[in-house]
Amino acid sequence: MLAAKTGFILIDKPLGPSSHTVVNRLRGISGFKKIGHAGTLDPLASGLLLLAIGREYTKKLGGLIKLDKEYWAEIYLGATSDTYDREGKVSQTYIGKRLSRSLVKKTLKNWEGEVKQKPPIFSAKKINGRKLYQLARQGKKIEIEPRLIKIYKIKILKYRWPILKIRINCASGTYIRSLAHDLGADLGCGAYLYNLRRTKIGQATIKKAIKLDKLTVEKLSKRLKTAL
Repeated sequence: MLAAKTGFILIDKPLGPSSHTVVNRLRGISGFKKIGHAGTLDPLASGLLLLAIGREYTKKLGGLIKLDKEYWAEIYLGATSDTYDREGKVSQTYIGKRLSRSLVKKTLKNWEGEVKQKPPIFSAKKINGRKLYQLARQGKKIEIEPRLIKIYKIKILKYRWPILKIRINCASGTYIRSLAHDLGADLGCGAYLYNLRRTKIGQATIKKAIKLDKLTVEKLSKRLKTAL
């Protein structure tokens, strides 16, 4: 097998595999064990993963994780989910008339700027060394303190009740699942995240990423970058 060099690589993750699965796939292709990424994506989410191969580059991930992000999200209005996405237990919560675009747009504006947000209870965020989803699955009641996040802009791409498609430009640490849930609460109809795609990390865009199923040793070596 040809030996791949070290560096950064942009990968377009499909729906299904976890970020950890992508790292393991990259280990198999590259032959390197020291691999990390600058921000996880749930199995439900697709899009841009920024990965580093080799100790020289994984050491730089701390700063890259803090880069701003861009997401394209599809939100289902009129129902809720205990995980805040379509993988959870979904309950219909609204049987009224469809909500107007102007109302949805006005409500979204309330989430631009510096706002407080609670992470989803089914998430990998840790409290006292335990991941939230582990505690949630044990049926334990958890008090989650809201934290300050920053959302620069939310743009409606398409709206046809009950599906809302938006683009979000935000700082690192923003949970789009929580945004969907909180939007539904503000609108009084309930909502959950149906699809999510990350399109940008800092200046790195999805257009420059390679699809995971197209990745080979040869393509990896050609696409590795020493700087972003």
